[in-house]
Amino acid sequence: MAGVFVTGTGTDVGKTFVTAALVRHLRSAGKTVDAFKPVVSGFDPTNIANGDPGVLLSALGRDVTNDELDRIAPWRFAAPLSPDLAAKAESRSIDFAALVEFSRGVAYGRGKVFIEGVGGIMVPLDRTHTVLDWMSALRIPVLLVAGSYLGTISHTLTALHVLAQRNLDIAGVVVSESTAPGANLDDTVATVGRFAAPIDVIGVPRLPDGTPLPPDLLTLIERLL
Repeated sequence: MAGVFVTGTGTDVGKTFVTAALVRHLRSAGKTVDAFKPVVSGFDPTNIANGDPGVLLSALGRDVTNDELDRIAPWRFAAPLSPDLAAKAESRSIDFAALVEFSRGVAYGRGKVFIEGVGGIMVPLDRTHTVLDWMSALRIPVLLVAGSYLGTISHTLTALHVLAQRNLDIAGVVVSESTAPGANLDDTVATVGRFAAPIDVIGVPRLPDGTPLPPDLLTLIERLL
């Protein structure tokens, strides 16, 4: 079964929050699920559990070990910068062909597989490739995560336009409630949805772990299975 690529309108919009929530829900329903965050910048080896790969491993019910980190997040960089710059700071680089090969290898695993991107859709991975190129090479459904901060409507509609230009299959849009002040979540969802139709646009408030997901998001999950 093909995976789903979880991308975002930018950094810190809730990609990992949404991906982890989807993983927990599917596991609680007895489904086979896996999740990967192949490229990570801003990785802190002294605080692994709270980093994005650690959050995903916890949602998967797996121990946060070096072997597991290597399995789901093989390209890890310390600097909180775009991946190309974070890699450059360590005199390293991301082999785009190897990244695509790795992603293809995990995208067609057993059950549902989520591949979480890094930053926004146009963030550079190396000198010539962006996350958009990564998604275009994989050709699997894309779930776009946006925030509810001021300015998100323009960012989200721009991202949808770019994804459509590459003829990518947009599975849906999740507006994850931002911690920063912004417009009302429901109003943001309604406005984005008005311009994004017929794509489903779903709002997800900042929920404590264990809180049931919104019914609309559960419907979207079932359609993706």
